[in-house]
Formats: sequence, C-alpha cells, structure tokens
Amino acid sequence: MPVPAPNLYPPFNTVRLSHVEFGVTDLARSRAFYVDTLGLQVTDEDAQTIWLRAMEERGHHCIVLKQCERAEARDLGFKVFDEDHLDRAAAFFSGKGLPVEWVERPFQGRTFRTRDPQGIPLEFYCRMDRLPPIHQQYRLYKGVKPLRIDHFNCFSPNVDEAVAFWNEIGFRVTEYTEDAESGRLWAAWTHRKGGVHDIAFTNGTGPRLHHTAFWVPTPLNIIDLLDLMSTTGWLANIERGPGRHGISNAFFLYIRDPDGHRIEIYCSDYQTVDPDLEPIRWDLKDPQRQTLWGAPAPRSWFEEGSVFAGAALSESDLKATPIVAP
Repeated sequence: MPVPAPNLYPPFNTVRLSHVEFGVTDLARSRAFYVDTLGLQVTDEDAQTIWLRAMEERGHHCIVLKQCERAEARDLGFKVFDEDHLDRAAAFFSGKGLPVEWVERPFQGRTFRTRDPQGIPLEFYCRMDRLPPIHQQYRLYKGVKPLRIDHFNCFSPNVDEAVAFWNEIGFRVTEYTEDAESGRLWAAWTHRKGGVHDIAFTNGTGPRLHHTAFWVPTPLNIIDLLDLMSTTGWLANIERGPGRHGISNAFFLYIRDPDGHRIEIYCSDYQTVDPDLEPIRWDLKDPQRQTLWGAPAPRSWFEEGSVFAGAALSESDLKATPIVAP
C-alpha cells in the first residue's frame, strides 16, 4: 500500500504532541527515575500523582505519573490550535463513531478523551497552565538535561491503516519502512511540529506504546546519563544504544523505567517543515535503517511495549521481520 499523499487541510489543526500519562506501581521509585536520574522537573505532586516538565517547556506538564495497580500507558496527549479546532476535533472523532468524553484534567482547559480506530487512548486540549521559563536556570539542569518531549512510537497491528487515519488528521509521513515482498508498511514516522515525528507506528501486536522520547542538548548528555545510570543502580534499565539511527539520523539511547515503560533519549534529527517534502523509503532488510552503524536492535525492542489502558490487543498479520540481534 503506497504512502498516502499528505493532507494539508485536515479537519482540525493539531499543533504537536503534548504529554503522556503513565500508570506506575511504585510512585516513589518512578520519581527517583524520572526526577533524580533523568532530570525532569516536578511541577506539582500529591500522594497519587506527579506532574513533570522538561527544561524548555512552558506548559505545566509533559508527563504524568499516576499510582496504579498495574503498569500501563493511560493517555497520549495532543495540543490543538484553539478552542474552535478543539470542537472540530471532537466532532471529527464523533463522526467516525469513536468515543468522545469531555473530562476534567488538572492544569488543563477543556479536554476530551477518545481513541483512534486501533484503540490508542488519546486526549486533546488547547489550553494548559503556563509556567515561568526555566531554560536559563542552569542550576536546575541535572541528569540527561531533558529539554522537551519529542515523540511517541506505538506498536500497530496494521501500520497502513494507522498511517491512513493519522494522515487524514494531518500527520505527514517523513520516513517509512516497506516490506518489499508485500508492499505493505512495516513502520512509519509522522509529524505535525516540523521534526521527524510526533507519532510513529511499528508493526507488531498492538496497540501498545513502544516508547516516549525526550530531546536532549547533545550526544554527550547521553554519555553522561549512561555513566550516571551504570553507577547508581540503574544498569539493568539500559536497553539499547547509544547509537545513531539511519531513520531520522538521530543519536539515541533506549532505557526502561522501573515498570518497563520504554524511554528514548534523543537528539540531532532534522527539520521537516516544508509541506511538499517527500518521505524517505527504507527497505526492511537494510541494516542501517535501525542503526546507521549497522548494529541490530535487541529482540526486546521488537517484542516488548506498554499496554494501553482499556485497549484490546490484536496480532499483526504482517510477519516480515528485520534483522534482529540474538
């Protein structure tokens, strides 16, 4: 199935991805990971919830940690342009027969929850409490010095169908992996904000959240984090990298939080603002698509992910596989 032509006039204007809410089983342990080790900033907390932001962000939060009985990804958040576009978004999802529930969210204005056709839980809003800038308060920079949330990647049982839906709401494909035998998409990277992706889809049992990524200043910050994690009790949480992706050209590291939620630390991708930019195709068997230097990803990277709250899982019928490390 060919990559769809970009929809430059979608039914509503999504500005960017915004935030993720994780269900975690030990809030104190998660705080030690995200705050003390990665360096995210606490903007509010109570006995059940911690709200965090990264150093360049003015919005109140980019990640919410919620004490739960089981580990799960509860919502992926997206910001739309204004209140009119928020109402347009709600009407669009409702018109597709998808659930629309207006909910109260701390530190956010009007917000509705929905799901995409494959079951990914989503929330859309246009107003979030603004906080004073802290990007020049260098005493606060700790850990990997996270600057902003960058993207989500989700396992999808049918990447072609996922891309078709998200393309309809204006997410443009920047790069994709195609199975040469079937002509189907194995993975695709789509964006709104002008980087390589806001949300990507990878073939596999889903929907599940593969990872959430945070942008950091330089590859040296990633090296510093590796030194820190390997000497403060987090060695086993280092999963893959460091390395440079072929797709996106980004320098990366994949780590796992105490509940197994996968976090990518990410920098150095490229600008994709032009609306007529042609997507880059990669063959599934090209070893440089995973890592420019040729090293294959571990099996866990292709098989493990965070379950979405309330989402039924489906297996992919596309059995093609890339090169996998033993």
